[in-house]
Amino acid sequence: MHVSFDISMKRKDILRLELEVVRSEHRDLDNAITDFGEIPSSDRLTLQRLKKRKLLLKDKIFYLEDQITPDIIA
Repeated sequence: MHVSFDISMKRKDILRLELEVVRSEHRDLDNAITDFGEIPSSDRLTLQRLKKRKLLLKDKIFYLEDQITPDIIA
């Protein structure tokens, strides 16, 4: 019983670290999109790709958060 608890704790620690990394990347991408959008001659296709990547990261953030703290059915 103690072994499964230790493994679970390690898994949650890994998920928390991954969540931190993904949130950081999402923040950096948000800043890049803002900066890129201020350039008048910016490439629209590149801007769309950056926004799509940001949405994918947002989905991953929600997934990781759900894995760390799953819904409890009461």
